[in-house]
Amino acid sequence: MRNGPDIARIGALLGDPARTHMLSALMSGQALTAGELAREACVTAQTASSHLAKLADGGLVTARRQGRCVYYALAGAPVAGLMEQLAGLAAAAGHRRTRPGPRDPALRRARICYDHLAGELGVAMLDGLIARGVIADHGGALSLTKAGKSFVQAFGVSPETLEQRRRPVCKACLDWSERRSHLAGALGAALLGQIQARGWAHRLEGGRALAFSAPGLAAFEQTFAAGPL
Repeated sequence: MRNGPDIARIGALLGDPARTHMLSALMSGQALTAGELAREACVTAQTASSHLAKLADGGLVTARRQGRCVYYALAGAPVAGLMEQLAGLAAAAGHRRTRPGPRDPALRRARICYDHLAGELGVAMLDGLIARGVIADHGGALSLTKAGKSFVQAFGVSPETLEQRRRPVCKACLDWSERRSHLAGALGAALLGQIQARGWAHRLEGGRALAFSAPGLAAFEQTFAAGPL
């Protein structure tokens, strides 16, 4: 018997289309009920409960009871990162859903990847932060520079608070649609929080896509981007 991580168990959990639909729905960063996830996966409530029990037992989702409802969420950023990378692999291999839906262009433009900005604008933001010297890129390993600490402080994000968290401050996350990295980690989450708090963008109902207002996009470009968007 071989020792080591049981990759096959994770693979088996992800091998069911209904479960992958549920995990994809949770990539919005919102906690959803079993009924909401059942609709996302197009299965009955009883089947959804069975799938969610397996995902929870496998460490991919967590459950939290609030009043009469039980809310499910991804077990953490590593699960979100795995889903994003698998989406990129599937897209590169030509494995696509036959019904992408009308919001597919919006997802490619800007979307939430668990708790940070992804898509074309997410990649552009990371490019801009590197070009402006806010983030240093050492062969894919990202770090916040001294000048970057002043930058994020001015944007309303405390560098000290970022460093006190358990997760990395900066982390590259491979974007499935752009095939390049966007910014994850504590900083990525904090910057997205500020973008939404300032009213530059809002999440479209029922999905992960983000819609930027015209003034919000202009402010985003002025703040982050290395060039026109």
